[in-house]
Amino acid sequence: MESRVLTGGATAIRGLPLLRKPAAVMKFNTATGNSFPATTTAKPVGPLLSGAGAGANLIWGRQLRPAILLEASPKRESIKPCFSAASSPAESSDSAGDAKVGFFNKATLTTGFLFFMWYFLNVIFNILNKKIYNYFPYPYFVSVIHLAVGVVYCLLSWAVGLPKRAPIDSTQLKLLTPVAFCHALGHVTSNVSFAAVAVSFTHTIKALEPFFNAAASQFILGQQIPLALWLSLAPVVLGVSMASLTELSFNWLGFTSAMISNISFTYRSIYSKKAMTDMDSTNVYAYISIIALIVCIPPAVIIEGPKLLQYGFNDAIAKVGLTKFVTDLFWVGMFYHLYNQVATNTLERVAPLTHAVGNVLKRVFVIGFSIIVFGNRISTQTGIGTCIAIAGVAIYSFIKAKMEEEKRQKKAP
Repeated sequence: MESRVLTGGATAIRGLPLLRKPAAVMKFNTATGNSFPATTTAKPVGPLLSGAGAGANLIWGRQLRPAILLEASPKRESIKPCFSAASSPAESSDSAGDAKVGFFNKATLTTGFLFFMWYFLNVIFNILNKKIYNYFPYPYFVSVIHLAVGVVYCLLSWAVGLPKRAPIDSTQLKLLTPVAFCHALGHVTSNVSFAAVAVSFTHTIKALEPFFNAAASQFILGQQIPLALWLSLAPVVLGVSMASLTELSFNWLGFTSAMISNISFTYRSIYSKKAMTDMDSTNVYAYISIIALIVCIPPAVIIEGPKLLQYGFNDAIAKVGLTKFVTDLFWVGMFYHLYNQVATNTLERVAPLTHAVGNVLKRVFVIGFSIIVFGNRISTQTGIGTCIAIAGVAIYSFIKAKMEEEKRQKKAP
């Protein structure tokens, strides 16, 4: 007698002896006197896959599929699993090895790809942005271009329904406006710093952002910050101080602008907590970009408008040509919007600790690649200070993520 064994959608294999089906457990109904098969459920031994089909349980390293009744032919065929539940450690070795293969599932590969794109787009943005400032030093105007290209991208995405535009009312608009204002201020001052000093130095100063976040939480929101977090920030402050004292490209405009950027993004985080909405992150970022663009246009016109009309545009075109000038501005705007959007989508898929590590590694990548590409000379003290600051951020992020995870576990039923 022939039988079929189907495994994960593979083709039928003939010639194998029929496996005896386990005897069904019967229950007896005392009221009717009839017996009937007992209903059993399989407990999943693995977590649900993020990003996989909703409700798809994992058991013994394989995904459970809906029951299939084969009644196409008179001969009754049974579908049997390749592995049964292991009753001993020795028997479970195959299933454990099978579960390891699950690491290369679609959800994991997608998250890894998003991390790669986040870093890649961020590095390309920072390099192209600095190259533009080398021949067109107008950060207010360039900041407007960053946001304008992103807004056009969002409007076109809404027009084709990818994603579908979420409606916004006056209440949500009032909540998002402070967030967008702080986003605009932080973005402009970051670009002022990028234009004034080396990219690596700006990112070293921006490593102080966790310190400002902790200070705001303690003294503005009234949240008690544990001593361990404050101690972990000491290397960050020390490292930034060491790097600043001997930075060859140091000037007060670049340093002060980066510090204002830190404060602005700290307040953006505070207002973001108050502006919780059920809108998806893509739509929220689109609305914030639109409002931020409106905020950035007036200072760009007032501060840089006359210079641009007199000689700014003409000088840039004379140096690189009209085509390169326009394409550089377009692509730097696209990279800015895409890396922010990919970062948002990436961080939604991972745990807080992975989020923290990802942010630290991103800054390391940007600093390292900017030094290589632009050939920036840095002193030994600046290099050591930068490493100390990044290490301090890593320690702070690790401790904070662990605390957040413990809070979640306590709240969980």
